[in-house]
Amino acid sequence: MKKVVVTGATGLLGTNVILKLLQNGYSVIALVRQKSSWLGEESENLKLVEADLSSDLSLLFKELDCIIHIAAETRQNLISYDEYRKVNYETTINLFTQAELMGIKKFLFVSTANTLGYGNTAFSGNEKSPQLYPFIHSLYAQSKLEAEDYLLKYRKNTEVVIFNPTFMIGAYDSKPSSGKIIFWAWKKRIIFYPKGGKNFVHVEDVATGVLGGVEKGRNGEKYLLANENISYKEFFKKINRITHQNPIMIAIPNGLLNFLGLIGEGLRKLKIKTNLSASNMKALQICNYYSNQKSVNELGLHYQPVDKAIEDAIQYFDKNNTQ
Repeated sequence: MKKVVVTGATGLLGTNVILKLLQNGYSVIALVRQKSSWLGEESENLKLVEADLSSDLSLLFKELDCIIHIAAETRQNLISYDEYRKVNYETTINLFTQAELMGIKKFLFVSTANTLGYGNTAFSGNEKSPQLYPFIHSLYAQSKLEAEDYLLKYRKNTEVVIFNPTFMIGAYDSKPSSGKIIFWAWKKRIIFYPKGGKNFVHVEDVATGVLGGVEKGRNGEKYLLANENISYKEFFKKINRITHQNPIMIAIPNGLLNFLGLIGEGLRKLKIKTNLSASNMKALQICNYYSNQKSVNELGLHYQPVDKAIEDAIQYFDKNNTQ
């Protein structure tokens, strides 16, 4: 039985990855802040360990086949790059260094699609596309890219596989995290939507991709885990169809988003935390589109419709009275 360690175990992707690993006969050590935060199924092959990822974890890495590093600082309201770098870069390097020392075969790093260049309605970004504005100004995306570059440059005895998922939707989004976008439209009489678009993917498919990476991922390669390229307007229309609602839909002018970005930059200079920033507001105006061809060809992925991802997320939120 293959033995793996998973960080970020209680998040949306971490929970789905662990469930997928258990279903496929893996023994999993899940690193968590608190054991009580685990909301998935219990299993004799799952061991929850409360751990500080910046500490020495080498004792946990004995006779280990693989580390799947998902834990990250994803909040968009942090002000300084160091706040992102400490978690997304320094913790990653600490874990990877220990993996090398302990002779672990594979280190799988979950990054973000925004370290790669996006496309538009005419063509989609891929794993070879260089990062583009506005994400070159995203502190989160920059910290992830710095970690990617280090792992690819300094890998020696441990294989490195990098995953670049797009916007994930699905069950076990307990905070919620990316699922907040559903509440933007669900049970609303009026929906204000930005004019851009992005790539949406079922979190179960991302988890399947990570499992495929354990078994088939090639050393030194990046894999976009992506599915449907659609506008925000069309995404919200999907929510409307699934939930049988018929709200008024109003486009947000790009000029208003730019103005909000300027306000955000001013607040940030005053050291006030806010989700508003010039780069975040610009990201809502572009078609942030990607291709999944490499993951289909090399990892054998078959992606589910985004409608199914929305349905699963809403059912989970309903069942758990998530607001």
